[in-house]
Amino acid sequence: MRGASRLLARRALELPEMARARTVAAYVSVGHEPGTGDLLEALHARGVRVLLPVLLPDNDLDWGVYEGPESVVGVPRPGRLTLHEPLGGPLGPDAVLGADVVLLPGLAVDARGTRLGRGGGSYDRVLARLAAADAAAALVVLLYDAEVVERLPGLPHDRPVQAVVTPSGTRRF
Repeated sequence: MRGASRLLARRALELPEMARARTVAAYVSVGHEPGTGDLLEALHARGVRVLLPVLLPDNDLDWGVYEGPESVVGVPRPGRLTLHEPLGGPLGPDAVLGADVVLLPGLAVDARGTRLGRGGGSYDRVLARLAAADAAAALVVLLYDAEVVERLPGLPHDRPVQAVVTPSGTRRF
């Protein structure tokens, strides 16, 4: 898994959108998700402002700034995995609107760029917020190779992503 995390970070950092990004909205991986630790550290070392989500009681997301591994704390959530959230003060749900790249967790992405999330709707709200503001952030999903599939059912509110990054490479949509 550690090797996959390093490969994922390297591939994600090769994206032109990431190379010119000043602010990246990211997340700390949990459970069996592809590891994001190496990527977060590399972005932080580059001087990129990294925003991490804070889950609100209504499943919307607030955002805080990542300042290194010591700036993140595990927060147990009832009925969920422990989420790793930033310690700093909340910036508000609209902070994501300033991101140049938004890294999205997911269970799968299909050949059209349709992303399957975990079903809580948190990132659907983020994507709706970005769309309503006509934000130009690049939407990128980090997955394992087997999680890129031919076709997923889509819903009218789905917003396609621009790219999926896996340990073996990047696919653009």
